Amino acid sequence: MDMYQNNPYMALPGITPEELGYIQQALSQLTENQQKFFYMSYTGKRKNSQDILIFTIIGFFAIAGVQRFVLGQVVMGILYLMTGGFCLIGTIVDLVNNNRLRWSITRKWFTKASSWLK
Repeated sequence: MDMYQNNPYMALPGITPEELGYIQQALSQLTENQQKFFYMSYTGKRKNSQDILIFTIIGFFAIAGVQRFVLGQVVMGILYLMTGGFCLIGTIVDLVNNNRLRWSITRKWFTKASSWLK
């Protein structure tokens, strides 16, 4: 429990070592108030890989592309919707790579956030 008090990011579901490294690098240059603001912003914007997996499964069986809409990739969502998830091949790729897909979106937000915190 003490480990989570020192680093509350460890309690985030599905956090990877790469993601934790990005966070620690960003936090090293921030004041305590900026760190608290960053934590609140990050936990609000961070996508959970299990949620993305569920939306991808829904996209596989019902509405193709729903996972892309959830991630904020509207154009890809429309393409998936109109092509049946690129004839299900794109949806299968998203099923396999859901954690990588989530991290790529989170990393884009991370880059934006680190620029406005400076």
